[in-house]
Amino acid sequence: MHPISTTRPLFRQVALVTGASGEIGREIALALSRAGAYVALHYHTRRDSALEGASLCRQNGSEAVAVAANLTRRREVEAMVEYVTRSLGPIHILVNAAGRTRHALVADTTEEDWDDLIDINLKGVFLTCRSVLPTMIGRRYGRIINIASIWGQTGAAGEAAYSAAKGGVISFTRALAKEVARCGITVNAVAPGAVDTDMLAPLTEDEKAELAERIPVGRLGKPSDVAQAVVFLALPANDWLTGQTLSPNGGLYP
Repeated sequence: MHPISTTRPLFRQVALVTGASGEIGREIALALSRAGAYVALHYHTRRDSALEGASLCRQNGSEAVAVAANLTRRREVEAMVEYVTRSLGPIHILVNAAGRTRHALVADTTEEDWDDLIDINLKGVFLTCRSVLPTMIGRRYGRIINIASIWGQTGAAGEAAYSAAKGGVISFTRALAKEVARCGITVNAVAPGAVDTDMLAPLTEDEKAELAERIPVGRLGKPSDVAQAVVFLALPANDWLTGQTLSPNGGLYP
């Protein structure tokens, strides 16, 4: 085994990143692979994107696999975790990056849309966490990082369901952190501000430029800004940092 260095502090730790076929999830997977982790990239429907991401991770000298699952179905989540364990080894790091949003006023939000957003953004986090915990508890080590949103902290008009789900992720993170703190497991959330991904697709270029002007650092976030926060929280040395919500947002607090 090669010695752990400051450039590869996660050497041979196994990380599962959900939603890794998306822009933020893929960047997180790549950042973890550069830090030395073996990475499982989860996807639901975008298989080609996840396979491409796994290939890029391997170019960083990491082992990597792509794995499919519907995160709202318990048996599929459990099968995913079993596959990752067989392929790469016991999971040290879980990053819940899967999610989606839908812009609509509460009066225009259907019950089906509400259930869908709560399921993927909140229930999926619960199911994946529950599936990896037995092994983490048995090994008395683990890092769980849940991707929330600044809207989960402040709420967003036109995104009530998404805000509610991400607010739930933050509360769930705090509660779970207390449950497993004595087992060597940290649980934290990352709540990004406005990141320039396809989630901002409903905005025009002028609207995005106006939003960037409101951010004190003068630009929209990049997926790499979120990924670096995740790597920081995943470090073995961060064993006293738990139950927290780190918000990379360029200084914008609505």
